[in-house]
Amino acid sequence: MTINPDLLTILACPKCKGGLTVLGDGEGLACKPCGVVYPVRDDIPIMLVEEAVPQADWDAGKRSVKD
Repeated sequence: MTINPDLLTILACPKCKGGLTVLGDGEGLACKPCGVVYPVRDDIPIMLVEEAVPQADWDAGKRSVKD
């Protein structure tokens, strides 16, 4: 999935309001200061703090808070 560059300019972490980095092939958006990843499902970024996955869990393959 390719995230529209215009969309990335307006998206921010809902927790700290910081910038986000696209991970891999667009499966997630990482907030480095918060250490979390917001998943992208069906080409839609899930920008809810409750849905954020800790970066360590994401890297270990746990791509959902329900895993």
